[in-house]
Amino acid sequence: MMDEEKVIERIVQEVLSRMGTKDPSAPQGRKPETPRIVPADLASLIDHTLLKPEATEEQVDVLCDEAAKHRFYSVCVNASWVERCARRLGGTGVKVCAVVGFPLGAMASRVKAFEARTAVSHGAAEIDMVMNIGALKAGDLKTVREDMLAVRRACRSGIVLKVIIEACLLSDAEKVLACQIAKDTGADFVKTSTGFSKTGATPADVALMRRTVGPAMGVKAAGGIRNFEDALAMLDAGATRLGTSQGVSLVSGQALGGGY
Repeated sequence: MMDEEKVIERIVQEVLSRMGTKDPSAPQGRKPETPRIVPADLASLIDHTLLKPEATEEQVDVLCDEAAKHRFYSVCVNASWVERCARRLGGTGVKVCAVVGFPLGAMASRVKAFEARTAVSHGAAEIDMVMNIGALKAGDLKTVREDMLAVRRACRSGIVLKVIIEACLLSDAEKVLACQIAKDTGADFVKTSTGFSKTGATPADVALMRRTVGPAMGVKAAGGIRNFEDALAMLDAGATRLGTSQGVSLVSGQALGGGY
């Protein structure tokens, strides 16, 4: 246990010490000479999201139709809507992403695994799981790791797994630990937020997460991305995917207040 604690402390200190420095191995955002992207360029980076508990069939269908029209990367929905979305989006190239253990992350690991397995069998190509936040804050890293592994194993080969760390509830050191464990257990992305807690994504959190996982792993910013400038700030910080319910407004350059 002592050896693991020493390794963890070293990782935390290394990552935090690099914050604010020019680390050549970490993404630094777009170079000044790179042309500024336009709103339409965001479409392929967006998980078009509808996670409200009161969402209706009609609203889910509209979400799918918007995603197909604007060529968003995916729709992100609760697991009960996966099969409907997969049918409606068949042949469009738009993927279906399902949330698991959402929004608290406090479910039993076997329940999360079953939820993920069911979503995949219904057509989900990506799974966004909420980690066991309480276990991480208590220092029970074994439980955190086993929880992530249970969902990773439940996903077939080729299924993308994103781990939601709910950054607003964590210290910087805890964010680093969460990202490192997600990376070690084979997750494809780390994701900032559920959008259902105190706050959503911040550029600072995205930057810390990016520096922790390195250049090869995905970082998804979600929660509170209200307009085009918010989206640019997340991309500059190192995000490679954006989760938002405001996808249509983002790609058309409109600025909205509020929303996931």
